Amino acid sequence: MGISKIIKQRIEESGARYWASDNIAEYIGDGERELLIDELAEKFEGVLDSLVINRQDDPNSMGTGRRLAKMYINEIMSGRYDTMPNATAFPNEGDTAYTGMLVVRSEIRSICSHHHQPVNGVAYIGIIPGKKVIGLSKYTRIAQWCARRGTLQEELCNNISHEIIKATDSNDVAVYIQATHGCCENRGIMAHSSLTQTTVLKGAFITDPSAKKEFFDNVNLQQQFAPR
Repeated sequence: MGISKIIKQRIEESGARYWASDNIAEYIGDGERELLIDELAEKFEGVLDSLVINRQDDPNSMGTGRRLAKMYINEIMSGRYDTMPNATAFPNEGDTAYTGMLVVRSEIRSICSHHHQPVNGVAYIGIIPGKKVIGLSKYTRIAQWCARRGTLQEELCNNISHEIIKATDSNDVAVYIQATHGCCENRGIMAHSSLTQTTVLKGAFITDPSAKKEFFDNVNLQQQFAPR
């Protein structure tokens, strides 16, 4: 039995889900990730064969199957196979507690689960901290971990907000994503000027209009000074 079937069997026996946007790291044992790459490399070679590409003699196609397998598992879909980034929390209490709003700009790279085309964009994460805070870099690490999977932008926006809430214990979270999609640019409508925007608002960002306005004012300000 191939390693992918063994992992799949474990997941199904636990009653868990394994959609393209799900993390399955807890079901992969030591050394099995490399075995998964080996299995996937062979299957990618079959895809190249079915595309009628002479990978034995074409120097540009030799080893492409393994390069694709490593890229999927270790890079563009690594958020499925890597464990959650460690987000150490620090107390946010007493006279020095921060009670304002924090907005973090995070560059993200993802992959569309429909056509496996690249999704490139920026996530703006807003939070009004509760009794604990996490390091600034952790917001970006969490966003990138969620993004490195097969997903849709709407789903990704939801996933990032969910993981930020879990890591911070704050229900006052906002996530705004703007991104370009390879499935629009490289196929179909070939829309090279296409831009997709999605927003998820939680807690005070829904109930308090001033918090919502402050968040988007911060987003607009950051966009003015973002690298071009």
